[in-house]
Amino acid sequence: MFANCESIPSVQPSVLDELSMRTFYLLVIMLAAIAATAQKSDTVRIDASKINTSSLIPGVHQYLVYFKNGKDSSRVNFQFWTREVQLTKHEGRDAITIKQTWEDNKSIIHRVNSINDRKTFAPLYHDSWWKSRGSFVFDFIKKTAFVNDKQVTAADTAVARQKMFAAYEKALTEYVLNWHLDLEVFPLLPYKDGVTFMINFYDPGFPAPSFQAYTVDGSAKLIGYGGQSIDCWLLKHESPNNHEVFWVSKKTREVLKLEQQFGTRYRYKVKLGSVAP
Repeated sequence: MFANCESIPSVQPSVLDELSMRTFYLLVIMLAAIAATAQKSDTVRIDASKINTSSLIPGVHQYLVYFKNGKDSSRVNFQFWTREVQLTKHEGRDAITIKQTWEDNKSIIHRVNSINDRKTFAPLYHDSWWKSRGSFVFDFIKKTAFVNDKQVTAADTAVARQKMFAAYEKALTEYVLNWHLDLEVFPLLPYKDGVTFMINFYDPGFPAPSFQAYTVDGSAKLIGYGGQSIDCWLLKHESPNNHEVFWVSKKTREVLKLEQQFGTRYRYKVKLGSVAP
């Protein structure tokens, strides 16, 4: 009825060791795959389907911008930024227009008029003037670019203008977001703790589009007017010799504060309440 125990082959310890090692390696591979999948799922490549332009608040928004030459040094190089968000039309399309004016203690140093598609927030038009550099116009519908009223083309012989136009042509073929509008882009993102957003940013007139990683690195509270406690996401971005942390209100999605360190210097942006003109 029962088989003779002597007829059952014995399993040698070396065979058991080999089976255990195979099981161990299989578990390691499975855990690595799970970790890779989890890591991948926590990275979101931002495209038009991932943003919510209704989160943007129309109206005038103002920021105090200043620098420090060290963590504990006095504040220097004050600037005052006014950014006005409007729902508009452009070339027959529903659009969002953002007008910026940057001032220092002596004069206006920068003006810019940026027009974006109201649904995708892709750039349609960008017209900027810098006190130190002059004017730049990039029309993403007509596919034209001008610097100080002179059209830039692929036929330009100046190296700087060639690079500028090549970067612009690349931006025309991709879904990009205007890096000059980062304070307006961040309210549009699908926040959750630990997620990393890969954003294809392009600042018209500057280097070609490139994906930038912004990670939601937990939460913190800011104390606002009247002692109110404001719950914020901490949005972190790092590049060589540069570390940035943005405080983004969980309730309104507004960027309320930036602390940026580059080398031993610091830059701060602080959102202000309504300020008289």
